[in-house]
Amino acid sequence: MHRLHLLRHTKSSWNDDLDDAERPLAKSGRKAARLIGETLPSAIGALDLVLCSAAVRTRETAELALAGFSPAPKVRYENGLYLATLETLTARLRRLDEECGAVMVIGHNPGLHELAIALAAPGSSESRTLGEGKFPTGVRISFAIDGSWVDLNSRRHKIVGLVTVKSLGGKD
Repeated sequence: MHRLHLLRHTKSSWNDDLDDAERPLAKSGRKAARLIGETLPSAIGALDLVLCSAAVRTRETAELALAGFSPAPKVRYENGLYLATLETLTARLRRLDEECGAVMVIGHNPGLHELAIALAAPGSSESRTLGEGKFPTGVRISFAIDGSWVDLNSRRHKIVGLVTVKSLGGKD
């Protein structure tokens, strides 16, 4: 069984002089990413691979949120994950090596939210929350993937964790 963790970047700044991909985290976003990082290793265990959008705000979120892991997980920054669609994210995950047991994707909405909805087994309170359109900055959702990566989108998967910055006591 695999584990898949989706993490939306934390709050970014809105500097009109920068291209969207170059926007850094806001002060509150840096604080939220550190808060996530304080609980992440104990909440999800070791990670075999982190796939991260190459945008500045996702790279900064990764750096701060993954700081507590020892050993540090392997991180791949990929341009193709910047504002990736559901289809792009699914195709990328289906190409994972089966040896990767625990994978995290750090990215953007709406693609991450759409992927979470597409993967979530119906009936849980978390899947209802997803359907209501709630996927704030800094949210992390974790799935138990029953099957191979290549068959990822052939069935729905159990949600084994849903955490927001607010649920950790911070402000998203």
